[in-house]
Amino acid sequence: MSARLSRPAGFWPLAMVFGLFVLFMYGPMLVIFMLSLQGPAGGLTFPMRGLSLHWFYQLAEGLGVVDIAAALWRSLALGAVVMLCTVLLSVLAGLAFRKRLAGGGLLFFIAVASLIMPSIIVSLGIGLEFRLIDSGIQSALQWLGMENARQNYGTALGLFSSALGAHLTWTLPFGLLIMFAVFNRFNPAYEEAARDLGATPWQGFAHVVLPLIAPSVVGIAMFGFTLSWDEIARTSQAIGEVNTLPLELQGLTSTVTTPAIYALGTLTTVVSLLVMGITLALVWMLEHRRKARTRASR
Repeated sequence: MSARLSRPAGFWPLAMVFGLFVLFMYGPMLVIFMLSLQGPAGGLTFPMRGLSLHWFYQLAEGLGVVDIAAALWRSLALGAVVMLCTVLLSVLAGLAFRKRLAGGGLLFFIAVASLIMPSIIVSLGIGLEFRLIDSGIQSALQWLGMENARQNYGTALGLFSSALGAHLTWTLPFGLLIMFAVFNRFNPAYEEAARDLGATPWQGFAHVVLPLIAPSVVGIAMFGFTLSWDEIARTSQAIGEVNTLPLELQGLTSTVTTPAIYALGTLTTVVSLLVMGITLALVWMLEHRRKARTRASR
C-alpha cells in the first residue's frame, strides 16, 4: 500500500514550480483586493492602514472628472451586445460549416486571422476605416447641399459601431473555434431520429440540437462578455468620444494616487468572476437537466 502511494522523485520539485506559477498568476490580484480594503489613511503599498470599505464608497462618489458609473454601464452594455452577437454568429456559422461550403476554408482563415494580428493594429485599422466613412459622409452631404447637416455631423465612431466591431474581431474567432469543435463531434443521428418522428428542421434544432450544445453556447457567451469587458488595446483607437471602464482605469493609473484605483480594479475583477460563476451554474443546471431527462426516458 505504501509503495503504491509513494511519490516519484520529481513530484515535489514540480509541485513547487506549479505553486509558484499559481502564486505568480493570482498573487497580484489578491494583493489588489487586500490593498483596496484599507482605511482612509491607506496608501498604494504595504503595510495596510486600517480595514474598511472607505475607498469603495469614494469610488461610488466619483474620481475627479471621471464618471465611473457611466463608464461601468457603457462597458456592461457593450459586453452584453458583444456576447449576444458572438453567440448568434458563432452558432449560425457552426451550423453552416456542417456542410461543405465553396471557399469555406478561406472564409474560416479570414475569420480567425485577427487572433494573430496585434490588437493595437486592428484598433488603428478600424479607427482609420471609420474616419474614412466620416469623410465620405461629409463629402456626400456637401455634394447634396446639406451644409447644416454636414456641420452638425459628428462621427461614425461609437460604442455600438466601431467599438462593437473591434471587440467582435477578438471574441468571434473564439466562438467559432468552440462551435466548430462541438459540431465536429456532434452525432447527426439525433437529428435524423427527430426528422423520422416528423419534426421540422426548426423543431429539430430547438428541441434536439440546441439542448445538446447548450453548455458550449453558455461557454461562448462567457467568453464573449469577459473578453469584451476587459479589452483595452482593440478599443483604444475605435471607441470614439467615450471611454469604457478599462480605458478609464488605464487613464486613472497615472493620475489617481490612492487605493481608490485598487477598488476600481477589484470591482472589474469581481464582475468577471461573477460572470464566470453564473456560467458554471448554468452549465451545471443544463447538465443536470439533461441527465434527468435521460433517466426519465429509460
